[in-house]
Amino acid sequence: MNTHRESPDRGPADALAAPDSTVRLRAALEIGTAADPGFARTLVDRCALEPDFFVRDMLTWSLCRLPAQLTVPLLLAELDSGNRQARSQALHTLSKIGDPRAWPAVSGMVHDQHDEVARSAWRAAVALVPAGSERRLAAALGAELGRGDHDLQLSLARALAALDDAAVPVLEAALADPDPRVRAHARATERIRVDPDSAFALSLETATRVAVTGTDGKRG
Repeated sequence: MNTHRESPDRGPADALAAPDSTVRLRAALEIGTAADPGFARTLVDRCALEPDFFVRDMLTWSLCRLPAQLTVPLLLAELDSGNRQARSQALHTLSKIGDPRAWPAVSGMVHDQHDEVARSAWRAAVALVPAGSERRLAAALGAELGRGDHDLQLSLARALAALDDAAVPVLEAALADPDPRVRAHARATERIRVDPDSAFALSLETATRVAVTGTDGKRG
């Protein structure tokens, strides 16, 4: 007869791999509520694999409940992973923790070749940028203008808009770029910087038409 019993401490950790996302969500919540540092490695490892957005968000919340001196080094190590989800989720979690030690590594990832990783890096960089480095970050983000589809361009526009005045020289320079996509993206970004509630899709469409044809298409 097999008398082996699973350690109670392993229950929530094992549940993180359950087929049912509801079970995984409950396990992540339980771990975060307990805030046991012994689960730090387990949480970080699961972030790289978890397919459900809501569970990933709960994993991040749980990691934020643990001491930064323990979690930040683990998350920074994930930035070198060959798994793009591991990198993206680590960036997201670092942005929520807000530890300034993450800034050098995060700022070096804003040009990542994978769109989801780059998007996470833009958001994290804006969240972590130290005072006095805003213009340097704006210049780095400005080099990505024109990249990707509508959703990716909106993410970059929001990141640049969040830098506010620091982004103005970058956007002004981009308006003279030979690439019409860059010019259109810069013009649409400036609109949401000035008016965050403006419709980016309409702004981008109009800006693209202006960049390509030199007219906004309106009749006098």
